[in-house]
Amino acid sequence: MLGVSSVKLGEMLADTFTLEHLTSLQTVTKALRDEQFRFSVEVDVLGRISALLSKLSDEIQVFSEEDQEQQSASLCLQLTAECFRAQRNACVQCPRNQCILRDQGCIQLSLGILGKLLKLSSGTSDYLFDALRCGIQFLGNIAVGNQLCKADIWDYGFPHIFLDLLELSDEKAVAYTCMVLHTCLDEDKTERLRTELRQLKVAVKVTELCRTLPDVDWTVLIVTQHFFKSAELTERMYADMNDQERLTLLELILAQLGEGKDDSLIPLRTAQFLASCFQHSCRAVLSLSSVSSDDDQKALAVIRLVDILCEMTSDQRMFMALQDLTDLLHTTVDLLKEVHLVGKASKNVFSAAQEFSTFTRPGDASTHPALSFKAHLIRLIGNLCHGHTANQDQVRELDGIALILDNCSIDSNNPFISQWAVFAIRNILEHNLENQKVVQGLRRQGVADDSMLREMGFRVEERDGSLLLRPLKKEEEPGER
Repeated sequence: MLGVSSVKLGEMLADTFTLEHLTSLQTVTKALRDEQFRFSVEVDVLGRISALLSKLSDEIQVFSEEDQEQQSASLCLQLTAECFRAQRNACVQCPRNQCILRDQGCIQLSLGILGKLLKLSSGTSDYLFDALRCGIQFLGNIAVGNQLCKADIWDYGFPHIFLDLLELSDEKAVAYTCMVLHTCLDEDKTERLRTELRQLKVAVKVTELCRTLPDVDWTVLIVTQHFFKSAELTERMYADMNDQERLTLLELILAQLGEGKDDSLIPLRTAQFLASCFQHSCRAVLSLSSVSSDDDQKALAVIRLVDILCEMTSDQRMFMALQDLTDLLHTTVDLLKEVHLVGKASKNVFSAAQEFSTFTRPGDASTHPALSFKAHLIRLIGNLCHGHTANQDQVRELDGIALILDNCSIDSNNPFISQWAVFAIRNILEHNLENQKVVQGLRRQGVADDSMLREMGFRVEERDGSLLLRPLKKEEEPGER
């Protein structure tokens, strides 16, 4: 069969293409699935497939420039796809064939053909997408485990071909493109993505595909395993993104933190950058006090930034340097004050409420995006004050203690706000006599007694001049009113 295949391939190079040629080529493609045949295939056979692909490249160029009949163009596309399939199969776990095809110039040739295919009209879309998919798969297979092939793909095809491939309407072709990107990317290439605008656009596009094509896993793997490792790239992407794209990036970061791994792929520099983004844009969240603005992307980004900072400062040691950003705590306390005042000024999502369905969208089970925002601000304050005397003092100096105590009541717009308030007060008072005196003074003035804490199952106990939070004994639990 090997000799017959070689002869048939030779005939195809000399003749006008026919359907019989397609059948012969399909025989070779099928044979290359067999490991024994694949590992022993003659260089001459691979060379003739490469030569055939080169001839097809010329044919594609002709019918892309001229108005050729549909049948001729369709056959050319079918043969192109079959050549790519044959080369794809030849590369499966076979470094020998990878090197042979590379030496024959197949990588540069294939990328050139993909570029031509991308310029064709959609009139032959079924065969066109088939050829594109197979060509991309060939690049993926020739790159696996072969650094020289990866370098060639990058040098000849990045970023222009990849950027165009990622814009395709065919989900499979886009998924295969992301597979090739993931295979080729390394630390050096990732860092280079931020150095040139078109390369940066590829990174931004991949990130956006995480939202628009949620079933394509390769996009998330690229972002989390490559992009997130580079703080510089993350910063450049964030600066270049629109509001929706930024929100997608923040969602991915939050999901990565939610995995609870100690060896987070996100550098401290990225955490510090996100803290600065929060400080500069935090007041955008106030727009959500208007019901008509519940989809404000800038405001939603602030909410996600707070969620991320809460996760980062929740005893994740690599991010605890965020406690030393004094401006971050100052901004958080000030924002809590503003949100609290806005909620008291009129009825809105920042107002305390006891009806959980108030801000539910009609016909939708999701809730208002600002749900629990005040609670998370208080959680962040508590995190920043944990074991940090300077931050504890700063909260006192900003009049934040009474502010947090004023948010201890049950609030359906902020589930668990009472628990986070108790948590924050505990961290603010711990080993801090000055703060304990403030709470003691508030109790004596009647400005903030401990009744709200008692309703939550806690009591304030004075011992040796210090105030301590203690759980209520059973006989002290408040009865029904």
